[in-house]
Amino acid sequence: MNIRDLFINEGITIKEAIKKIDETANKILLITRDTVLKGVITDGDIRRWILMNGDLNEKVKLIMNHNPVYLMCGEESKAKDIMRKKLIEAIPVVNEKKEVINIILWKDLYDKELKSYNYISSPVVIMAGGKGTRLDPITKVFPKPLVPIGNIPVVERIINRFIDFGCEKFYLTINYKKNLIKAYFNDLDKNYEIEYIEEEKPLGTAGSLYLLKDKIKEPFFVSNCDILIGGNYYKMLKFHQENKNKITVITSLKFFTVPYGVIELNEESIIREISEKPEFDFLINTGMYILEPETLTDIPVNKFYHLTDLIKNYIKKGERVGAYPVSEESWLDMGQFKEMKKMLESLGF
Repeated sequence: MNIRDLFINEGITIKEAIKKIDETANKILLITRDTVLKGVITDGDIRRWILMNGDLNEKVKLIMNHNPVYLMCGEESKAKDIMRKKLIEAIPVVNEKKEVINIILWKDLYDKELKSYNYISSPVVIMAGGKGTRLDPITKVFPKPLVPIGNIPVVERIINRFIDFGCEKFYLTINYKKNLIKAYFNDLDKNYEIEYIEEEKPLGTAGSLYLLKDKIKEPFFVSNCDILIGGNYYKMLKFHQENKNKITVITSLKFFTVPYGVIELNEESIIREISEKPEFDFLINTGMYILEPETLTDIPVNKFYHLTDLIKNYIKKGERVGAYPVSEESWLDMGQFKEMKKMLESLGF
């Protein structure tokens, strides 16, 4: 990596910085002036701004850290201890003029991930009962949870990510080709527990959760079976609990470009402005959630009901429903062939 790939100036927009962070995949950018370090911006800074409903067209100088941790040239040996103590994954190295000459990245130096989290024991519910019609004809043969991403089915990849954070108890809601799913996991040598919640008929993304109301007594994760979410699951749960949310939706920032010139008219039908290929940004529901256990009693019995229906009901009642944003590149969706191809490429296949 060329260190200059991480350089930005304080005049660029937060939206531009988000795209740059996704592109460089190092969770940090260095704000410089003629290579002199002025500050840094991280994915955490951006997340906090999004949660404040901040305008992404504002300049990064509004949210940059003006006093970042850095090392002088020759002090690189101190990096590991500082990273562990401060739980940071990158430290710029500067010379006596404070010009950036290098950056030390934890991931480049050490095989083990920097443990910036505590382990969690939350139960995890994976919605694995759908037919996956968007992936026909593959799902005529395989149930969607068993569609391989590389040499591992997508549902097992989801489970493995939760295992990395300490989760050991998994519930799979199953219906379509459920015996194939059971057979796969029965033959697997695994160090975690799976319990199956069998739908007699399709019940939607929330309907089958009612069947868990006497089983789950603590905050729990729910995930669709066709997504992979990168991020710190411990921090997500901590955010959920600190904000006392009933439900927290894991969201992703998504940018959409209109491929045409967009016309704006005034009251007299005269063109006021033409915007060439304007870009819009939205927070998108990724299909992963954190729920409080009492939410299970608010789900109708034996009725087709989506989690979004439950969320809308809570919003109407004034209950707390929060959002935890991850970057666009942290959300991989294989629900359609185009997105499945992107998932494969992102995972190196």
